Amino acid sequence: MIKKLDKLIIKSFLGPFIITFFIAVFVLMMQILWKYIDDLIGKGLDLITIGQFLWYASASLLTLAMPIAILISSIMTFGNLGESFELVAIKSAGISLLRFMRPLMWIAILLCSITFLFANYVIPYSQLKFATLYHDIFYKKPAFDLKEGVFFTHIPGYAIKVGKKDPDGKTIRNVLIYENPYTNPVQNNSIIAESGVMKISDDKKFLEFNLKNGYRYEERGNVYDTATDFIRVGFKEFKKLFDLSILQQQSTPDSVFKNDLKMLSARQLNKSIDSLDRLTDTLLKNMTVILNGNLHFTNVSDSIWKATPAAKPSAKLVPDSAERLVKDKALGVAEMMKSTIQYSGTEISARQKNIRSGRIEWHRKFSLSLACLILFFIGAPLGSIIRKGGLGMPLIVAIIFFLIFHLLNMFGEKFVKEGLLSPAIGMWLAIIVLAPIGVFLTYKAMHDSQLFNKELYNRAFKRVKGFFTKKKASASSI
Repeated sequence: MIKKLDKLIIKSFLGPFIITFFIAVFVLMMQILWKYIDDLIGKGLDLITIGQFLWYASASLLTLAMPIAILISSIMTFGNLGESFELVAIKSAGISLLRFMRPLMWIAILLCSITFLFANYVIPYSQLKFATLYHDIFYKKPAFDLKEGVFFTHIPGYAIKVGKKDPDGKTIRNVLIYENPYTNPVQNNSIIAESGVMKISDDKKFLEFNLKNGYRYEERGNVYDTATDFIRVGFKEFKKLFDLSILQQQSTPDSVFKNDLKMLSARQLNKSIDSLDRLTDTLLKNMTVILNGNLHFTNVSDSIWKATPAAKPSAKLVPDSAERLVKDKALGVAEMMKSTIQYSGTEISARQKNIRSGRIEWHRKFSLSLACLILFFIGAPLGSIIRKGGLGMPLIVAIIFFLIFHLLNMFGEKFVKEGLLSPAIGMWLAIIVLAPIGVFLTYKAMHDSQLFNKELYNRAFKRVKGFFTKKKASASSI
């Protein structure tokens, strides 16, 4: 049964949490939009495509937006209650801070579970859709935009330039069209016209130029032969069609990116990592077999070597007639072994890098989920110690701790990718560092610590100042 006290704390928490969550998503979304803005501009994308792009991109932001929203909202909640002396009244009634935090602890655990489910099932699907859509957008040609005095070359095989466009957007003047200007040194076809009207076909697949009063030039013959035929044809009206299908956005199947490690769930990552481990072991065994096949002495036991009488120091093991042949063969074997080690080493390094990437993604799903609970145990005691509500001091403190959390995550991931730390430590570096801080702050909040009381530090400063003043006075009297 939920008591009135639990309802009070839950109601005080939900409002700030919802607001801060959507603000965090919006800020992170603007970062994503700023990152990809160059790939979106000038492509003639419709609103539905842009909406899908932002929707799939926003799904992956939940694992970052959730921890910062919990951190800020918990600081704000307990700061508001502390500022209005409600925390004092609750503690005076004999209710401990942990009992007061208990309903929000369960909510934080629930949000951890939601974050994990989202990271394990929703985000891989959204990442797959996002990668596919971004691939299509990235390789889409710019939308048809014919500017005055500038060659338009995005239709393969053509370079189109108009001297002037009338205000109606259809009538064009001083038209110049080159066909195959880059694929063939000889200008196979060139069209010059005084004016014309351009329009898009009803099915949006063709651009139609209805040209007037012009000439068509054509040169026929071998590219490397000077004896070519030059043809000039005048016209009063001439229709030219351009295929616009190349400018349309292509539809790439999702299967192209389905094996990317970011598109896999935790169970699928386990299978993929096991497969990569077995493949790496196979490569190591094959390299060992090849090397041992060329080092014949590795197949001889130590007892045989000990039983063989030692040669005299002055005796030569290889006759002079065969010395050159033996050296050449030894060099050949050494070169072959070097190539084997280099090739196998490159393959093994690539496989180990993929294994580390897979383990990074596996640990990320759990570490970012647990971060919601850790940051709650930092935010709640901080709010009760600071006793300031609103978006002033709580927001500054929350941003500082979130930056520490985010930087530790980045450094940990980088160290894992470079092989300096194991994934079990690098991807949990932020949790390892912040968990003791959360325990320390909770302990201080339970004992009504004056950790952020400036009067405490003023008194300590005065004592230190008075101590040095007495020392100085006694030294001068001597």
